[in-house]
Amino acid sequence: HAEASNLAYLGLYAMQHRGQESAGIAAADGHRIVLSKDMGYVADIFDSARLATLTGHSAIGHNRYSTAGESQLTNAQPILIDCAHGQIAIAHNGNLVNAQELKEHLVRLGSIFQTSSDTEVILHLYARSRAATIEDAIIESISQVRGAFSLVMLTPTRLIAARDPHGFRPLALGRLGDAWVACSETCAMDLIGATYVRDVEPGEVVVIDESGLKSYKPFLQERLAHCIFEHVYFARPDSYGFGRSVNEIRTNFGRT
Repeated sequence: HAEASNLAYLGLYAMQHRGQESAGIAAADGHRIVLSKDMGYVADIFDSARLATLTGHSAIGHNRYSTAGESQLTNAQPILIDCAHGQIAIAHNGNLVNAQELKEHLVRLGSIFQTSSDTEVILHLYARSRAATIEDAIIESISQVRGAFSLVMLTPTRLIAARDPHGFRPLALGRLGDAWVACSETCAMDLIGATYVRDVEPGEVVVIDESGLKSYKPFLQERLAHCIFEHVYFARPDSYGFGRSVNEIRTNFGRT
C-alpha cells in the first residue's frame, strides 16, 4: 500500500491502549527497511515530518507495554537487524518462557545482545540459521522458542505474521483493497477502513509479498489456550479478539 507507514501509525493510534511506554514503525520499500521509534505516545512521537521519512509499500508497528526487559528506548520495538539473510524487523506480543535459557546458550556461542527484551532472542536464532530461504529461516527460529508470541516481521520485500501453536495472543488478518493487514485487534482495521477476514491460526506463519499471501503450518497442533487478559484487560470492547466480540465475552462473564 502506498500509504503503508501512515496506515501503521493510525493502527497504532487505535491500539494505544495496549501499551503507552514506547512506539515504533518500520517501513520497507523493496530494497531497504527504515525504522523510527521513541518513548511515549504514538501521537507525540510521529508527526507528518517523521512519517514522511518512513517511505515504502509495507510497514509494521508496535506499542510497548513491557513484560520482559526494562522500560527504555533500546527495548522499544520494532527491533531491526541486518544479517546474512538481509534486513529484518520484528514486533512481538507475548512472553517467551525459554528466552533466558536460549539467551545464555547464544551468548556462549558468541552472540552480543543489545536489549534486555526476550524478543531479541528470535532475531539471533534467525541470524544464525543456515536455512536456504527467509521463510525457512523464520520458521526454524520461531520453532525454538516456547510461550506466547504473536509476531509481525518485515523484510525489504515481505510482511510475515506468525502465531504460537497455543494461540495465546490474538492476531487478526484483514484486507484494505488489494493490501493485507495483520494486527492484534480489529479496532485498528476499523480506523483505517480495512475489512476483517480471519485470524492468523495458532501455529500458522503467513507470508505476504507482491505475489500475494502464502500460509505455512509447520508446527504440531497444541492445546488451544487463550489469554484471559486479552478479554478483560488489554482489548478494546469494540474489538473482536480470537474471532469473537470482546464486548459480548465481557457481558457473558458478567452474566456468569
